[in-house]
Amino acid sequence: MCDTFVALPSVTQDGSMIFGKNSDREASEVQLLEYHPECRHDPGDEVNCTYISIPEVEETHAVLISRPFWMWGAEIGANDRGVVIGNEAVFTKMPHNKEGALTGMDLLRLALERRSTARGALDTITELLDKYGQGGDCGYRNKGFYYHNSFLIADPNEAWVLETAGHLWAAKKVDEYYALSNGLTIGNDFDLMHEDLIYTALENGWIKKKADFHFANCYSDKFYTKFSACKIRRGRSQQMLRQKPYALTDAFAHLRDHGEGTYRPDNHLLMNHVCAHAGASLARQASQTTASFVAHLTQDKETYWATATSSPCTSVFKPVWFGDDPLPTSFMGDNIERFDDDIFWWHHEELHRQMLGDFNHRHELIRKELDILEKRWLKESESVEEKGRVALTAEAFDLEREIVDAVIAMLESEAVQVKSHFPYRRFWKKQNKLVDLSLK
Repeated sequence: MCDTFVALPSVTQDGSMIFGKNSDREASEVQLLEYHPECRHDPGDEVNCTYISIPEVEETHAVLISRPFWMWGAEIGANDRGVVIGNEAVFTKMPHNKEGALTGMDLLRLALERRSTARGALDTITELLDKYGQGGDCGYRNKGFYYHNSFLIADPNEAWVLETAGHLWAAKKVDEYYALSNGLTIGNDFDLMHEDLIYTALENGWIKKKADFHFANCYSDKFYTKFSACKIRRGRSQQMLRQKPYALTDAFAHLRDHGEGTYRPDNHLLMNHVCAHAGASLARQASQTTASFVAHLTQDKETYWATATSSPCTSVFKPVWFGDDPLPTSFMGDNIERFDDDIFWWHHEELHRQMLGDFNHRHELIRKELDILEKRWLKESESVEEKGRVALTAEAFDLEREIVDAVIAMLESEAVQVKSHFPYRRFWKKQNKLVDLSLK
């Protein structure tokens, strides 16, 4: 499950476009932050997507993406033209393609590589959807996880929401702000649609006449949509987006949100928080925020903020800009499915899992230190010259690693004040054993 949002210049504090997403996937499903430079391709070249290969285009844009390590496609990303996209799993009445097709993540990455505007990216996704379809197993260890996709697409000038059901789709231009959260949201006020969208609903008896058409009501699988708790999470996102003017720091807080009051990750059953922590209940076993990403788009500069970790509430957003080799190299390893302290995602994951045994107390202990670090990068990102950007990004990643080492050492000797419930402790013990992660 995931949450994605966008705030347009008309409602932001500085007149920028602000986009954010939490990618929620399985607890130990490492997500990689990657940069791929622009590239020219020879006639006849193909691109090997997650399950199928399709013809390559003549030239592809540089992209900054966050992807599950075993997929070709990406959950979140941007290109060097300022286009940014996030996708959401949605559950519909249309049948799933369980054979070879493009995943929603493939569609996202292909659109970023091939188009220079938000509207162009939308057109590429719908064209590929019509030609190749969407499908394939999207689970890591949780095999047999099939879904359709919605997309939030933005550039510095405009944003679009695109929602699909099989090969069918509807799209709407965003006015002021929008949030997506694992459920269809478009009703009868769309701007674009597949030519067979209403006819298919009539043919299946989901409506009696064209005037009754409402995309979400017609096409949603109501059971799985409700089970995802998407209505609660989307409602919370909209509440935060309405607090104008919306600022970049609001986007960070948005992705860290646990709702009102005191939060305990061992004390709820549904996936009803924007910042998601996996748990023992059936609904939460495959729902952990494994990457967070914010885009800050203006007419003269695009700055991207990534955690490159799970759990944004226990991490720091770090600035990244496009350029030659903009990222540190500590994202890959020989066996990424097992704990490896040299890999940045896993290094932070040790901290995250140390905290879960006594979350509130430990979160209070560490958050102040992490906030000081994040405020530093926010300040320095405003004045850094272009030639100094790569160095600032590298410093941000290196310094966070040092602080995480110190915090882990502190927590190892910190007494537990409020022990989490036994089923929750048992769930995480099993997760740690699966990846050879030993906690003191």
